[in-house]
Amino acid sequence: MTLFLALALVAALVTFGGSVLVWKLSLKYRLYPKIRERDVHTRPTPRLGGIAMFVGILAAIGAAAFVSTLGSSRFSVVSIIFQNPTQMLAILGAALLIVLIGVADDIWDLDWTTKLAGQFIAAGLIAWQGVSIVSLPIGGITVGSSWMSATITVFTIVLVMNAINFIDGLDGLVAGVALIANGVFFLYTYLLVQKTSPLNYFNLASLLAIVVVGACAGFLPLNWHPAKLFMGDAGALLIGLLMATSAIAVTGQIDPASLGLGELFPAFIPIILPFAVLVIPLLDFGLAVVRRLRAGKSPFAADRKHLHHRLLDMGHSHLNAVLIFYGWTAVASVGCLLSFVFPVYFGIPSGWAFLLLGIGFLVCAVFTLAPLGRRKRLTVAAEADGHDRVAATVFDELESSEPVAVATGAVPVATGAVPVATGSVPTGSGDASGPASGQGRPVESGDPELEHDDRRTS
Repeated sequence: MTLFLALALVAALVTFGGSVLVWKLSLKYRLYPKIRERDVHTRPTPRLGGIAMFVGILAAIGAAAFVSTLGSSRFSVVSIIFQNPTQMLAILGAALLIVLIGVADDIWDLDWTTKLAGQFIAAGLIAWQGVSIVSLPIGGITVGSSWMSATITVFTIVLVMNAINFIDGLDGLVAGVALIANGVFFLYTYLLVQKTSPLNYFNLASLLAIVVVGACAGFLPLNWHPAKLFMGDAGALLIGLLMATSAIAVTGQIDPASLGLGELFPAFIPIILPFAVLVIPLLDFGLAVVRRLRAGKSPFAADRKHLHHRLLDMGHSHLNAVLIFYGWTAVASVGCLLSFVFPVYFGIPSGWAFLLLGIGFLVCAVFTLAPLGRRKRLTVAAEADGHDRVAATVFDELESSEPVAVATGAVPVATGAVPVATGSVPTGSGDASGPASGQGRPVESGDPELEHDDRRTS
């Protein structure tokens, strides 16, 4: 565990330093796009933070490779992961390709077909070098053929990359969600490998998960609201690529039957947990695709109807919307992790994890829907206040109009010609010749108070 934490620290420090450098250079050379209609931020902000994240991840993996060459018996297990160097080179090559495509899109706004083609090439490179879904942890089910395995792997990686990229719309959102999700996933892979192979705790899935945690932790200070730097497509796609690769690397490692898991739900944890940590991005991605296809648009056409936009429209502040995403991610991922930990390590039925999961979902739902109840209360109060104002206005008008009627009623006795002129006084016509011409006027265009009341009651 100490080595993993040290690698996370390396990734965090390098990413933070790189983020500061990228931010300053971007401001100096004006490397930032114009604000788009769907954007939430109101001032131009650099979007090249993904470069710093990639450098931080590269530094952490390089540090792990250096440790593996020391020959120390304490770190001998580290060398296992680098026994097949082409596999690690394929992952880093795919990551570099994704970052280059993301940077090009952040600067020049590439066509979606070009970006998608690059994503498939990067995912194909990883599947080609052996990081692929060859079996499912359900009774040791094997995927039919190598072509089918590669196809499923490629589509899974592309799906996760786009799901992560789709929620990148608020300051600190993707970095925080990825930090929580990968932190939980790292604990799962670490505990899983300790249970199945206690002497070989170092593995590819844990390494990728922990370096992503470190990179997100180092980037978050500059990305917190109000953000100085965005990760852009380069960062979001990079995180998605490594998260998917980490999940695929661990999915086929273990058959739950070997752990003695008799309960049904824990047996599916190796499949469910990777999706649980991505529940919000995958939900947003699915809704966006359905929404755009129903409108006759491309599934990758940008709009302002993502889940984070809807939270803002409901009345949540920027910070509250981000924290709600954090909450849902933490509840889903931790709940699934406990479903594995409880029966395996403590002999507690997984039903208790379900109970905690349900309580967590209920709390998140209350906070998510809170603005709707508040808005309803404000609407009712506004309507009641408006009715009170109307009643008070009418009462004042009636009180002020009675003396005018008496006064004008006395005038015709003195002169028979006056009633035609004075009959308009009670309506507020503005005739200053009458003794009460300024009273009893229900609405006058120059009175802002009455106009305000009229708008409230309309």
